[in-house]
Amino acid sequence: MQKTIIKIRTWALLFVMLCTVGASVMLTSCKKEEPDTKVELLSFGPMPIARGAELRFIGRNLDRVTAVVIPDNISITTFTTRSAELLTVTVPQEALPGHVVLKTPEGDITTKTEIGFSEPISVASFAPATVKEGDELTITGDYLNLVGEVIFTDRISVARANFISQSRTQIKLLVPPEAQTGKIAVSDAEEDPVIVYSASSLTVRLPVFTTITPNPVKAGTALTIAGTDLDLVKSVILGGNKTITTFTSQSATEIVLTVPADTRDGKVTMIPASGVRIVSADDLVMVVPTVSVAPVTLKNGQDITVTGTNLDLIDMVIFGGNKQGTIKTGGTATQILVTVPDDAITGAVKFITKAEKEVSGPVLTMINPVLLSFTPTSAKPGTDITISGTDLDLVVDVMFTGPIEGSIGTRTEISMAVTIPVGAKTGKITLMTKNGSSVQSAIDLTVLSNLPNFTGFTESKGVPGEILTLNGTNMLLIKELIFPGNIRATAYGEKTDTRVEVYVPENVAGGYGQITMVTYEGEQGLLPSIFFGGTDPITAQTIMITNFNGGGATQSTWGGVVTFGPPSVPFDGTAAMLGLTGSGWAWTWSQNWDNNCRPPLANPGNYVLKIDICITTPAPGVEAGICLKGWSTAPYLGNIFQTSTGGNWVTMTFDVLTAGMSIDGTGDWGIWINGSAYDLRGVMIDNLRFDPK
Repeated sequence: MQKTIIKIRTWALLFVMLCTVGASVMLTSCKKEEPDTKVELLSFGPMPIARGAELRFIGRNLDRVTAVVIPDNISITTFTTRSAELLTVTVPQEALPGHVVLKTPEGDITTKTEIGFSEPISVASFAPATVKEGDELTITGDYLNLVGEVIFTDRISVARANFISQSRTQIKLLVPPEAQTGKIAVSDAEEDPVIVYSASSLTVRLPVFTTITPNPVKAGTALTIAGTDLDLVKSVILGGNKTITTFTSQSATEIVLTVPADTRDGKVTMIPASGVRIVSADDLVMVVPTVSVAPVTLKNGQDITVTGTNLDLIDMVIFGGNKQGTIKTGGTATQILVTVPDDAITGAVKFITKAEKEVSGPVLTMINPVLLSFTPTSAKPGTDITISGTDLDLVVDVMFTGPIEGSIGTRTEISMAVTIPVGAKTGKITLMTKNGSSVQSAIDLTVLSNLPNFTGFTESKGVPGEILTLNGTNMLLIKELIFPGNIRATAYGEKTDTRVEVYVPENVAGGYGQITMVTYEGEQGLLPSIFFGGTDPITAQTIMITNFNGGGATQSTWGGVVTFGPPSVPFDGTAAMLGLTGSGWAWTWSQNWDNNCRPPLANPGNYVLKIDICITTPAPGVEAGICLKGWSTAPYLGNIFQTSTGGNWVTMTFDVLTAGMSIDGTGDWGIWINGSAYDLRGVMIDNLRFDPK
């Protein structure tokens, strides 16, 4: 029963609701409809848009818009199209980016987005078509107000700050000095720039040569260049790469400059600020002097007088033998004095300018002395003879047969006194001149002497402390023997009429030398040259590196090592012959690994390096050195093979060890040599060692 009641109530409520809605509909249908006039903007564009193009607005009731306001506050009331759904206007050229406002009776409608513009920079033309540095150039086009720089060939830029004026359609600026002929460009100067080039090229005027005078020109004088647009020139380059940047005068039609003293023949080049080189068609030729010389027969040391023109251009005077003379001060353009050098010989004289142009003069004959006679024609050594002749002031040496040099005393141009030297032999007298020429006497000088007749030495060398035997006849005439270094002998052995034994002084000068013998009558004579020296002894303090007895570095087989071979001159039976031929660098008697090939040395500064050596055939020009522990410890020994020892063994001592050297028996080591060409087949060595100082 209860459920039935509920259902009735629900249907009753639904009925009441339906009646209420129906009544409402009936009432509404009975009212008059009102039109919808509200202005609504749905979109606008295109975006971005070019100024002067048509801007379109789409929406509802747009025909009620009274004005469109575009930044900056530009009100447009003339519409291209105006309907309820579409409104169009032309964008004015003055329009700027920003929000657009539509004016309506109900109020303003502002766009949610800003209007943006398409602004294509363009270059229509420029004027004038031909310009020079500093001229005003006008560029026309569109959107030039956006240009940040104007670019000339070659990448020469003029920034906005330097424009004379700038608008949307025009830019005015001055042509920069560095501009070159070519297209011009405008750029917005942004990080990723928009660059627009002109269709045609701008012609930038350059300097032009008309004439160069004078030509030939004298160094140090004025040169005039005539032409056009010469006021653009910043520098002029003459032959010899002589650059002139300071002019005597300069205008658009003329440049006057001073030609440098060392200018050479060559083209003339003008360079404006643009760096473009304008080169003359013809060479500029430098003036050369004209010369006349007197005298043409003269002595060394005498002056010649040179006359002519433009002599002030002369920088050097070269005489025969390629010897340079001395130009005296005080000369002029028409006359100079030049001193003939002492060593000049007969030959043509040459005059050279600072421009390195050469003028040939006549052949100059150098006078030689004349030896007419000498008196006496027989004399003893130590006495004077008088030589007579002409131009004897040119003599620098008088050589007697031996050859041995005499001592010149008092002299004039026609006479000189000369002391006959000890050791001179009977023979011709030779006069040596300043320039190296020689004049010989017609007859012999007889050298009088009461000297022993020496026939030879018994020993092959003079060893300090040992006997040297002199053989001959009349040997008992000898009172005293003086060794090289002016060392007098103090000990003698046997003395007979056919032989004299003398002990070689310990302090004799080493190497080849001559012994002076003095007779009881005071006469002196020189014995033939003989080698003095020997090898230093091996002592208990000696630290031997190798004595070539089979051990140590003798066994090294590193690449390039010399095979020593037996010596041609024995020493103690174990010496080695280098035997190397070749050129360049070689590392000989060496190795580059550690196997104790040489002993360590604790205090190198207290020792010297010694080597016994015998040289039968010299090898000049060959350098040598020794590695003791790698190349950082490699003392230089010098040209040790350049002098023959005459088949004698001698000891060479090298004070090349210094405190702090590391010599510990390890590291690369050996003797190195270097030369353009060498032949060491006549070089023998032995007993390389360290000895205390």
